[in-house]
Amino acid sequence: MSRVAGLVILLLSGVGLFLSLWTVVPAPTLALLPLGVGAPEISPLLMLVNGQVGLDAVVLFSASRRPAARRMARSAIALSLAALLLSSIPLVQLPGAIQRAAQAMQTTLGDTYDLPGNSTQNGRSRPFVFSDLIRGIPVAAEVTAESIEYAAADGTPLRLVKYQPVVRPSEPMGAIAAIYGGAWRSGDADENAHFNRYLAARGYTVIALDYRHAPEHPFPAQLQDVQQGLQLIRQRAAEWGVEGDRLALLGWSAGAHLATLVAFQPDAVPVRGIVGYYGPVDLAEGYRNPPRPDPINTRALLEDFLSGTPDTEPAEYRAASPITYVRPGLPPVLLIYGDRDHVVKPEFGQQLYQALRANGNTAALIRLPWAEHAFDAIFRGIGNQIALYHVERFLDWAIAQ
Repeated sequence: MSRVAGLVILLLSGVGLFLSLWTVVPAPTLALLPLGVGAPEISPLLMLVNGQVGLDAVVLFSASRRPAARRMARSAIALSLAALLLSSIPLVQLPGAIQRAAQAMQTTLGDTYDLPGNSTQNGRSRPFVFSDLIRGIPVAAEVTAESIEYAAADGTPLRLVKYQPVVRPSEPMGAIAAIYGGAWRSGDADENAHFNRYLAARGYTVIALDYRHAPEHPFPAQLQDVQQGLQLIRQRAAEWGVEGDRLALLGWSAGAHLATLVAFQPDAVPVRGIVGYYGPVDLAEGYRNPPRPDPINTRALLEDFLSGTPDTEPAEYRAASPITYVRPGLPPVLLIYGDRDHVVKPEFGQQLYQALRANGNTAALIRLPWAEHAFDAIFRGIGNQIALYHVERFLDWAIAQ
């Protein structure tokens, strides 16, 4: 029996070490990217599991008299200790990340931005709550979701999803246009549904926009579709119970790129604020300086999106880069990046942040040291908890201006 127990504990310790390795090892392929995204975000839970397996191995080592079982227990102890050390890294980094995020927001928006009572109802009270990592982050109120079909300029079917609280405020609501990611080639308006419901439950109308995909529809089709979606929101604002000039944009990855790009255009629909999660900024530089490893094949994606390379299509790369349009007088921007992002390098977020600030714009940058691209896909994860705490406050602050 002790031999079987030794094998089980050795196997569990090996699995724990394998999962914990992804808190420091970048994913070399798209298939492995979920491990690189998820492991850091649930690392406190991995610590608990690794610690328990290590304790079980110690007990087995102490209780067993069989040499084979003791050898397996000794190996399991070593593996569990290594796994425990690796899985503890994000938790060690957590207090500093929370402090730096708060400082970034307060430096940009002022000390009053995060005072009690400044946020609308149902907001998070703290940047990180351990119990939420276990039970999940609930949607605080019942929300409806309505799918509405329309068409792009060329007749391609498009769709938006409108999320609203069942119990609506008496006054028209502020609106948040949400733009999904997917490397400009995949996804739809149903993406990020839990996130959109969460924001709608706080008293907003959240409208998830669709857009055409590359390579069948190269740039600027995506920009045009988001512009059309924003115009549709303004046209139907009264019908939807929305105050059309209290509009903010929120996007993920390619959607963050489109959110900043559309809001930075000289003839842009006015918006109160922009939230961008790990969005591309300078597409030519992104082509020339891709991440290593590069699990999504960045150059191939950009060639599909822009119908060529920076050498063959320099004007398209410039026109499609949000950094091109930075100037004074842009809407407030909150940028969020993971320092371990191997899809969009975090230094591009730093570049956009510095350019915005140099031009006198209101901008804040939150960087999470353990986080990979799409870290917020683990909605209950430690990175998303910090980001969500500040995103909801930033949106309250921006939309209420």
